[in-house]
Amino acid sequence: MTRHWLGRWMLHIDPMAFAWFASLPNFITIGRLLLTPVAVDMILRQNWRAAFWVFVAAAVSDALDGWLARSFNLRSELGALLDALADKALIVSVYVSLAAMGALSSSLAILVVSRDVMIVGAVSIAWQMGRAMRVRPILVSKATTLAQLLLAAFALGVRAFGLSLVLPATAPEAAVAALTVASASVYLWRWIRHMGT
Repeated sequence: MTRHWLGRWMLHIDPMAFAWFASLPNFITIGRLLLTPVAVDMILRQNWRAAFWVFVAAAVSDALDGWLARSFNLRSELGALLDALADKALIVSVYVSLAAMGALSSSLAILVVSRDVMIVGAVSIAWQMGRAMRVRPILVSKATTLAQLLLAAFALGVRAFGLSLVLPATAPEAAVAALTVASASVYLWRWIRHMGT
């Protein structure tokens, strides 16, 4: 009940203000898209502290836009598409950049990119064949995205602040790789079922 008070208050005060508020999650998502090339540029320049904070801001925006959409019932098909696009753009770009700078293994970056290319390709094929699939994040996908974001932040933090490694560098990478394969497998299975019905 109380979590919707802000949305109701804005609706009663000013319809234009509520319309702006209703679009806020999408604005935040677009901001994440705009932060992606900035983070990549900072990584390639080896400006690790700036890259860390830009990436953290982008990652936090992922949680914030989702919380706003859920808490105030601001979900939309456009928002779901933009959110998926922003997540993939951020993760793929940062992982490729980190691998290029030797901060993450190239094999992990290839795996992460391949998963996202597979998902985008499957959705595109379904759409082209008139069997469009709704963009719905699943639990294993959310866990994969969170793990990928945390690993990238950790890799940046190690270089930005000289953090010591408690675990071997391969341990968190192996965990992210396992989640990436698991989520790709689930999406592939769902796509095969969808196309076969």
